[in-house]
Amino acid sequence: MSSGVLRYDKMVEDALKGVLRQALRECENGLPGNHHFYITFRTAADGVALPDYLRAKYPVEMTIVIQHQFWGLEVDRDKFAITLSFKGINERLTVPFAAVTAFADPSAKFGLQFQPPAGEGAAAGGEGAERAPTPLPEAPASNEPADAGEPADKGQVIALDKFRKK
Repeated sequence: MSSGVLRYDKMVEDALKGVLRQALRECENGLPGNHHFYITFRTAADGVALPDYLRAKYPVEMTIVIQHQFWGLEVDRDKFAITLSFKGINERLTVPFAAVTAFADPSAKFGLQFQPPAGEGAAAGGEGAERAPTPLPEAPASNEPADAGEPADKGQVIALDKFRKK
């Protein structure tokens, strides 16, 4: 090591991204029980591939829900790809793990928040703010999507602001 400083913050961040990676790998063929995932990611990050209309609607950050209807989940070391339905249209998304800012599984009351890579702006907590696994409130009893006109089994985008530390 040239700097003589151990980067524990980076080691922890890499380990936590490993939790997300492993959870997705274990669910490539479907989620067990009541598990469902909320994954928030920066839409403008390098390597993120999504349709232009979704990038226009969510220019900074987007949250996807992986639950009943998803197809072709592929997970590798640096990214995952998945097909989700948006207003009845199946779309393929590719998300590098470096772009992910939050992961939650409300059925397990489990969540993680990730720091952006150095040089991409300070997170809400600022440089060096500690981000640890965050217990989540109980999942809502209803599986109603945010858009009342959408069937409950369609993929949906929701805001996770109520889960974030302020």
